[in-house]
Amino acid sequence: MVASIPAPILERVSFLHETLHYHNYRYHGLDDPEITDAEYDRLFQELRALEQQYPSVLTMDSPTQRVGGSVVSELISVTHQIPMLSLDNAFDDDTLRQFHKRVQNLLHTTENIQYTAEPKFDGLAVSLIYEKGILVQAATRGDGSTGENITHTIRTVRSIPLQLYKDYPEQLEVRGEVFMPKSGFYKLNERARAKGEKLFANPRNAAAGSVRQLDSSIAAKRHLSFYAYGAFAADSQHWPQNQSGILTQLETWGIPICKDRATVAGLDGMRDYYASLGIRRAALPYEIDGVVFKVDSLKGQEHCGMVSRAPRWAIAYKFPAEEAESFIESVDFQVGRTGAITPVARLRSVFVGGVTVSNATLHNMDEVLRKDIRVGDYVIVRRAGDVIPEVVRVLLEKRSKETQIILLPLHCPVCGAKIHKAEGEAIARCEGGVSCAAQLTEHMKHFVSRKAMDIEGLGSKCIEQLVEKQLVHSVSDLYMLNKEVLADLDRMGSKSAKNILDALEASKKSTLPRFLYSLGIREVGESTARQLALHFKSLDALASASLESLLAVPDVGPIVSEHIQAFFAEQHNQALIKKLLQVGIQWPSLETFEPQPLAGKTFVITGTLSMPRDILKARLLALGATVSGSVSKNTTYLIAGESAGSKLDKAYSLGVTVLSESALKDFF
Repeated sequence: MVASIPAPILERVSFLHETLHYHNYRYHGLDDPEITDAEYDRLFQELRALEQQYPSVLTMDSPTQRVGGSVVSELISVTHQIPMLSLDNAFDDDTLRQFHKRVQNLLHTTENIQYTAEPKFDGLAVSLIYEKGILVQAATRGDGSTGENITHTIRTVRSIPLQLYKDYPEQLEVRGEVFMPKSGFYKLNERARAKGEKLFANPRNAAAGSVRQLDSSIAAKRHLSFYAYGAFAADSQHWPQNQSGILTQLETWGIPICKDRATVAGLDGMRDYYASLGIRRAALPYEIDGVVFKVDSLKGQEHCGMVSRAPRWAIAYKFPAEEAESFIESVDFQVGRTGAITPVARLRSVFVGGVTVSNATLHNMDEVLRKDIRVGDYVIVRRAGDVIPEVVRVLLEKRSKETQIILLPLHCPVCGAKIHKAEGEAIARCEGGVSCAAQLTEHMKHFVSRKAMDIEGLGSKCIEQLVEKQLVHSVSDLYMLNKEVLADLDRMGSKSAKNILDALEASKKSTLPRFLYSLGIREVGESTARQLALHFKSLDALASASLESLLAVPDVGPIVSEHIQAFFAEQHNQALIKKLLQVGIQWPSLETFEPQPLAGKTFVITGTLSMPRDILKARLLALGATVSGSVSKNTTYLIAGESAGSKLDKAYSLGVTVLSESALKDFF
């Protein structure tokens, strides 16, 4: 009981709460710290020690409740009391001018209108609910009406106050953007690269994936930040009457607001702000993809009203994809898991999109020919958040006579086997199979991946060493490794070696869909592997299946059927499967498997959703659905998020049922 705790302890805990909240406010809210990080850490550790000694003094708004550790079984749906609207986009000056003219007409004025101008962060929109100054709920935007409760992870974001600082309203809803600063994103990918894990494509994906973790300790390690862009108060008697005033008010309560915001006048003011921020964009500590303009007056916003799901008083003016000029010094050919040969341009280093770029994918030889790309060309390189940028076009006016035509090599640059390009296919392939070190390496990375055999600890660097030192010649050899061999690898010790051996042993208890996916059969992804397993029930039945029976499987067409038959007909594949079964890989029988609720239904996902696609896909697959990458007459449902494009148009033309993300609750 709190009553049994000595009064001096309670007073000290109260003092530490107040002091730490104040210094959080100074640091994150005002960007004006009064004490050193070392002094803050000393006070923080003192409070943590007291809470450990006297557990009953620990409260939900304690500054110590940011380290993570809480785990939820699933993300619960939350209904927004006030819908979280999306914004209309402008991609050119003419659209911005039309927006300004429309606002003038709606407000019956020809005078300049005051707008708030803020960077459009490339992050995740969230809603924060405060009651009596205490953070009680955080939720994603979702479909605008319904989001997901992410309170457990949002508590780990240090810039979000758990308790507001003085003179706050009884109830307050704050809306803003959770994002990952560039520095945190680079560190996250460096750690992933060192462990051989998959890299995040961009800060937005990293931020969205972090706040939607079920384990808050993961989010706590990812250096997320937050800026508010609006708020609603239950008691609005003394509420500011303009957008800029609301943001200033939020600052006084300790809620972080972007310092790069401004209030501008009229069309010229919006244009100047957009141009100025565009110049500074690469130097900003966070990623932005445009500017948001809002009518500053709240009464003006009310007069403008809304149309559909977007307000008439606001617009997002997007930046074009970031491009820069570079020079192709050479072209290399990389070999993928299935032998696919990809030409990659080695560029004269150029700074674009906030990073220095020296490589760009050329996709395939058809693209090289279509764009007429040559070694020695000056080119425009685009980076829109992708890990590997691409060459957009050649600057033909700068082409010299010394340029060299790019030719597809006749033999694999890694193993020397013949390269073959099938008629009608864009991709050329090495015919060396797993005897090619590059294909073997990529095949092993696929085999151990989370969705396949899920062998934790066997990262890219480890696999590359094993192949390079010729310690393994097929994925079955992984199960023959011993502790001494593993411990002798770079960045590997006895404990890490043991963990890998334990993971290998655990992976032997698998499922037939996982095993089929891990084999790396061409065109057989996670969804198709599941459908094959459910249809044939056993590996033997699948291996001996006729083309006719394969075509009876949902989502399996003539090309996929031929790839499956060709795979099981190859003697070295038969030998590999035999070895894998001999080392003890097994799975439960599917002979008595009952059909699942979504069995026989095919889903396609498009647009931007609040739920990461891999999680949504996993949920659908778990219910027996097929998840396809393209819309066809066989598609049952199209799940459409924001910015849905050609797939949505095709679904309408084919009469396919279109579902919003919120409608999925009927299935889960």
